[in-house]
Amino acid sequence: MYLTRLVLNPRSRRAQSESANLYELHRTIMNAFPPTLPADERVLFRLETERQSGAFIVLVQSHYKPDWGWLATSPPDYLLPISEPNPWVKQFDPIFSAGQQLVFRLRANPTVKRIVERNDERRGQRLGLLREEDQVAWLQRKAQAGGFEVLSVRTQKMGFVRGWTRQRQPLSLLAVQYDGMLQVTDPHLFAQSLSRGVGSAKGLGFGLLSVARIG
Repeated sequence: MYLTRLVLNPRSRRAQSESANLYELHRTIMNAFPPTLPADERVLFRLETERQSGAFIVLVQSHYKPDWGWLATSPPDYLLPISEPNPWVKQFDPIFSAGQQLVFRLRANPTVKRIVERNDERRGQRLGLLREEDQVAWLQRKAQAGGFEVLSVRTQKMGFVRGWTRQRQPLSLLAVQYDGMLQVTDPHLFAQSLSRGVGSAKGLGFGLLSVARIG
């Protein structure tokens, strides 16, 4: 897999626009990949804001090697000039073992699916989980199915992300950031969770599970 870090200039109009419209940012990121990708490819990303500088940090994870050459034709102030390479790209192929403990970060859209009756029709609808205990329980269920156990976690509500359905209906999705410690229970399942992402709305910057060794 490949991990990319882009540092966007918070004074750039384009960067400001994309930070407010994550589907627009998703479309921009996809310029680094061919129009057609393998069926099992999942490009995941997460937008963070650096506290001191206010810079927009975009993390992108993919199986396919990205080509960021198109950034040469983007507005000159789009990327923030820094001392490190920007974009920064790293190839990584992690190997996990049962019982391994890791720190993690995940920004997700925790939801529960309810059956709603409208005009004599029964439809499934995803509803955001607003209570912290429900948000943690959601993550624990995802962990159990995804080959890991949550040892400790703290949640932070990040507001709502606006988007659109395929029928061009507006969406408002709750964003919750999870930070904590996990333990791998099934290395194969966990590797799949890392690769595919966790939860829904991945095209709006949700689902990227970032992990690091302790210490």
